[in-house]
Amino acid sequence: MTELPVSTKKKLGLVIDLDICVGCHACVTSCKGWNTENYGAPLSDMDAYGADPSGTFLNRVHSFEVQPETGPAQTIHFPKSCLHCEDAPCVTVCPTGASYKREEDGIVLVNESACIGCGLCAWACPYGARELDQAAGVMKKCTLCIDRIYNENLPEVDRVPACVRTCPAGARHFGDLGDPDSAVSQLVADRGGMDLMPELGTKPVNKYLPPRPKDRTPAKPLDPIADVQATGLAGWLDRLLEKF
Repeated sequence: MTELPVSTKKKLGLVIDLDICVGCHACVTSCKGWNTENYGAPLSDMDAYGADPSGTFLNRVHSFEVQPETGPAQTIHFPKSCLHCEDAPCVTVCPTGASYKREEDGIVLVNESACIGCGLCAWACPYGARELDQAAGVMKKCTLCIDRIYNENLPEVDRVPACVRTCPAGARHFGDLGDPDSAVSQLVADRGGMDLMPELGTKPVNKYLPPRPKDRTPAKPLDPIADVQATGLAGWLDRLLEKF
């Protein structure tokens, strides 16, 4: 079990379960949709249907095939957005102060009216989480849907980031990682949640839950007669349902 440091400081962030993310990109689509309508200025796309399309996305999903030390190869879908680091290098290098970290909840934001689009924050971010909106000429990034999570006009169930609300697999969780008793902190502790590239010392708030190793042992073939004789009909039905 991972020991979490005791903190009285609010640290809002995401916990992403790599074991159950199916790579459907629903989080990418919902993020793009919500923030295009509500970011203030739309997230632009350049030549979206042409030969060389590009666009501004605040959340992306990368897929990798990995070979564990034991067990078969696995495909891992890896969602990535701003990690709202405690020691955020993007904030440190910003020459105008446009990039800043909020004291009240730890969310890293960009004041677009002060951003000059120099790209220093993108170079400093080791996670590739900054996006230059070419149409607007400013840097944009995940805001944890700050316009949703504090919006009392929304039903409470909707006061979470759009990506969390949309994820069909339940792989994304949102909450206060500064509170060791919060649901997200307990989830990190129970599942051994990890920082992304902790050796960099950025202390990201967002955590990843590692994928569980898959069992290499082949499943025992179903034998209805033998199983019914051994366990009774109810036991055999339980085994059958486990296959689906």
